[in-house]
Amino acid sequence: MPMYQYECTHCGHQLAKLQKMSDAPLVDCPACSQAALKKLLSAPGFRLKGGGWYETDFKTGTKKNLASCDSEQGGCKGCPAAGE
Repeated sequence: MPMYQYECTHCGHQLAKLQKMSDAPLVDCPACSQAALKKLLSAPGFRLKGGGWYETDFKTGTKKNLASCDSEQGGCKGCPAAGE
Protein backbone atom coordinates (compact mmCIF):
# COMPACT_ATOMS: atom_id res chain seq x y z
CA MET A 1 0.00 0.00 0.00
CA PRO A 2 1.31 3.45 -0.81
CA MET A 3 2.01 6.16 1.75
CA TYR A 4 0.25 9.45 1.03
CA GLN A 5 1.27 12.81 2.49
CA TYR A 6 -1.30 15.46 3.30
CA GLU A 7 -1.17 19.09 4.40
CA CYS A 8 -3.98 21.16 5.87
CA THR A 9 -4.49 24.41 3.97
CA HIS A 10 -6.13 25.92 7.06
CA CYS A 11 -3.60 25.26 9.84
CA GLY A 12 -0.56 23.86 7.97
CA HIS A 13 -0.58 20.50 9.81
CA GLN A 14 1.15 17.72 7.83
CA LEU A 15 0.57 13.98 8.11
CA ALA A 16 1.35 10.76 6.29
CA LYS A 17 -1.23 8.02 5.87
CA LEU A 18 -0.89 4.47 4.58
CA GLN A 19 -3.89 3.93 2.28
CA LYS A 20 -5.06 1.68 -0.51
CA MET A 21 -5.02 3.28 -3.94
CA SER A 22 -8.79 2.77 -4.09
CA ASP A 23 -9.41 4.61 -0.78
CA ALA A 24 -10.95 8.07 -0.95
CA PRO A 25 -8.55 10.93 -0.13
CA LEU A 26 -8.65 12.29 3.42
CA VAL A 27 -10.34 15.68 3.82
CA ASP A 28 -10.69 16.32 7.57
CA CYS A 29 -7.62 17.63 9.39
CA PRO A 30 -6.97 15.78 12.70
CA ALA A 31 -5.42 18.94 14.21
CA CYS A 32 -8.06 21.60 13.48
CA SER A 33 -11.05 19.47 12.33
CA GLN A 34 -11.47 21.55 9.16
CA ALA A 35 -12.18 19.89 5.80
CA ALA A 36 -9.01 21.39 4.32
CA LEU A 37 -6.56 18.50 3.71
CA LYS A 38 -4.80 18.40 0.33
CA LYS A 39 -2.57 15.60 -0.97
CA LEU A 40 1.06 16.57 -1.43
CA LEU A 41 3.14 15.46 -4.39
CA SER A 42 6.06 13.34 -3.23
CA ALA A 43 8.75 11.17 -4.78
CA PRO A 44 7.90 7.48 -5.13
CA GLY A 45 9.83 5.09 -2.94
CA PHE A 46 10.33 1.95 -4.99
CA ARG A 47 13.20 0.13 -6.65
CA LEU A 48 12.99 -1.56 -10.03
CA LYS A 49 14.57 -5.02 -9.89
CA GLY A 50 15.05 -7.91 -12.25
CA GLY A 51 15.98 -8.15 -15.91
CA GLY A 52 15.85 -5.33 -18.39
CA TRP A 53 17.06 -1.73 -18.14
CA TYR A 54 17.82 -1.93 -14.42
CA GLU A 55 19.41 -5.37 -14.30
CA THR A 56 22.85 -4.17 -13.20
CA ASP A 57 21.96 -1.06 -11.22
CA PHE A 58 22.32 -2.71 -7.82
CA LYS A 59 24.91 -5.38 -8.55
CA THR A 60 28.53 -5.31 -7.44
CA GLY A 61 31.81 -6.84 -8.53
CA THR A 62 31.91 -9.17 -11.52
CA LYS A 63 28.11 -9.34 -11.76
CA LYS A 64 28.05 -5.67 -12.77
CA ASN A 65 30.32 -6.45 -15.73
CA LEU A 66 27.62 -8.63 -17.31
CA ALA A 67 26.08 -5.53 -18.93
CA SER A 68 29.28 -4.74 -20.85
CA CYS A 69 29.92 -8.38 -21.84
CA ASP A 70 29.38 -9.34 -25.46
CA SER A 71 27.75 -12.70 -24.68
CA GLU A 72 26.17 -12.98 -28.17
CA GLN A 73 29.67 -13.23 -29.67
CA GLY A 74 30.80 -16.00 -27.31
CA GLY A 75 31.24 -13.78 -24.27
CA CYS A 76 34.42 -12.79 -22.56
CA LYS A 77 36.80 -15.28 -21.00
CA GLY A 78 35.64 -16.31 -17.55
CA CYS A 79 32.31 -14.58 -17.97
CA PRO A 80 29.35 -16.35 -16.26
CA ALA A 81 27.13 -15.33 -19.22
CA ALA A 82 29.42 -17.28 -21.59
CA GLY A 83 28.95 -20.46 -19.52
CA GLU A 84 32.65 -20.84 -18.76
